[in-house]
Amino acid sequence: MSKDEPYSQTHCIHHTNEANQSCVSLVPIFNHLENDQMNEIMTTAQSVSFKKGEMIYHAGEQSDSLYIVNKGKVRIYRLSESGKEQLVRILNTGEYTGEYALFNESNHESYAEAIMDTSICKIKRSDLQMLLLKYPSISFKILTEFSKRLDQSETQTTRFATEKVETRIALFLAECVDNEAQTDEFILPMSKKDLASYLGTTPETISRKLADLEEQGLIKQKSHKRIEVFDLDGLLLV
Repeated sequence: MSKDEPYSQTHCIHHTNEANQSCVSLVPIFNHLENDQMNEIMTTAQSVSFKKGEMIYHAGEQSDSLYIVNKGKVRIYRLSESGKEQLVRILNTGEYTGEYALFNESNHESYAEAIMDTSICKIKRSDLQMLLLKYPSISFKILTEFSKRLDQSETQTTRFATEKVETRIALFLAECVDNEAQTDEFILPMSKKDLASYLGTTPETISRKLADLEEQGLIKQKSHKRIEVFDLDGLLLV
């Protein structure tokens, strides 16, 4: 399906308790609730399936739902007036988008695209607003997520304005390292094309700078987007 076609023509809607329960239990804003409370949320959720490359929503469309990734992966991006794409974030299982619609009527400012076969749980604004009134703890969880995303956005904007490309790449790699894991090896969470869009450069520059970091002995590129960090402190000083 092309990006200009409305997803409603081809997407599949399912009403399965199993899928909805999985969605609700995965999401941090819900999984602290009691089972009966989560069951109540389940009844409002609608499971929707998208094929790889299908658009979940377009910029300019009415924003009236919370979209939770049950399975798969979603890329959120914006387009400049010149048509240049800027990746905002990649959503993985248990993550969500559309939360701004919960508090006011607005249109989407970004695009959401399934980058693999993906299952989404949708909860309408009207349903979730009633749940927020009934269970105020959900509101606090959402505000916490707002705060995290605002911080990430401000950090990204600052880096665009003040850091050179190789520094942005090095800092991104350093942030991918799980400090609690037993290894400094990880898999890049996105393609080089998406990483380039996210960091404001080109895929060719990404490949060249990764090779430079490898030549400096800071990292090693392995197969299937796997990277091992040899010198974390060195990355932070690039």
